[in-house]
Amino acid sequence: MNSADLGRRVGVPSTALFTDQYELTMVQAALKAGTADRRSVFEAFTRRLPEGRRYGVLAGTGRVLDAVENFHFDDEMIAFLRQQEIVDEPTLAWLADFRFSGDVWGYPEGEVYFPGSPVLRVEGSFAECVLLETVVLSILNHDSAIAAAASRMSAAAAGRNLIEMGARRTHELAAVASARAAYVGGFHTTSDLAAGFRYGIPTVGTSAHAFTLLHDTERDAFRAQVESLGRGTTLLVDTYDVAEAVRTAVEVAGPELGAVRIDSGDLLLVAHRVRQQLDELGATETKIVVTSDLDEYAIASLAAAPVDAYGVGTQLVTGSGSPTCSMVYKLVARAASADPADPLLPVAKKSMGAKSSVGGRKWAARRVDARGVAEAEVIGTGPVPAELADRQLLVELVRGGEVVARESLEAARERHIAARAALPMSALQLSRGEPVLATEYV
Repeated sequence: MNSADLGRRVGVPSTALFTDQYELTMVQAALKAGTADRRSVFEAFTRRLPEGRRYGVLAGTGRVLDAVENFHFDDEMIAFLRQQEIVDEPTLAWLADFRFSGDVWGYPEGEVYFPGSPVLRVEGSFAECVLLETVVLSILNHDSAIAAAASRMSAAAAGRNLIEMGARRTHELAAVASARAAYVGGFHTTSDLAAGFRYGIPTVGTSAHAFTLLHDTERDAFRAQVESLGRGTTLLVDTYDVAEAVRTAVEVAGPELGAVRIDSGDLLLVAHRVRQQLDELGATETKIVVTSDLDEYAIASLAAAPVDAYGVGTQLVTGSGSPTCSMVYKLVARAASADPADPLLPVAKKSMGAKSSVGGRKWAARRVDARGVAEAEVIGTGPVPAELADRQLLVELVRGGEVVARESLEAARERHIAARAALPMSALQLSRGEPVLATEYV
């Protein structure tokens, strides 16, 4: 059973109240004005990347599809809206019958994006599209921020294993979403069992310092863990004296000891010392796992250390300094009626400064050079140039209210690895810089 099947098996409760009140009041006013059914196009995009970032990573698309499928108002919700006098009775009746019946196109999950990239396009009546604004943005802004941080850490790790272990540093539901997004961005495992259950992400975990402190001696703790979990377990060796703990660990588990974990100190220096000691004790295959408030910069600084895996928590689940992508969800085109024959008219907010938008229903394509390396993000509203026809980025996700493009997390993860590899090499630099691809409007 793949991760997409697991997600459906667990099920997702109604997402209809994961919204802002003004979305419902806009529906009420539009129903009264006779404009609620006007055919409309909304797009999700970001006007800029987080400061200094060179590319973004789209994550959360699968969760958005779940949210759209499960966006409906049950009797209890309708009763709440009535009791709170949020909207009037005609609007409550409309909401009680609501099911999204429109179309959704978007960048496939795991793809990279840049300022202006229309990562999600929602089409249908104004009323049904506007209702989705908050839930779409809350998922994409959170998950894409985590995936971008994960991608940077994955690039810095250069193939070494990455363990997501941030569940104790964020909201319990955000922890599950973070583990999912981190997996898309290149992490290998998670400590969070709910994420493993819902999405099929491989889970890992052995013991904390408390387990060592529980026992009368460190040797007793190691012996209890090895007897329970086997010689291939990971022993935490920095509760007291690291050198003594490593010696004891090998004596207890033998050279078959799976790994030791270091959670404090000068990780570069300690990792070298531990590797030398393990080799001298004959535990040449024993791995070294390091934790302790790591981020992409700390991981990069350990590139020369004999480290086999990194465990990352706080910095990952907070987006490593950028906890949101600042995506917005804007009406970019609308017709005069619900008639499909009526032309779509471009619309856009005209603001002072950096908050203006580009109107029109957009396509997006990525132009590459002769070597296949990406060189520009091209966005347009008219015909797609012939040379970009096979480089288009948006794919159909929902047709007539029905999801048509479910896929496994593994597919999204592999897509991201491929998309990142197709960027110029400067995309992997951790120093602050401009987006690695320019956005061109045609």
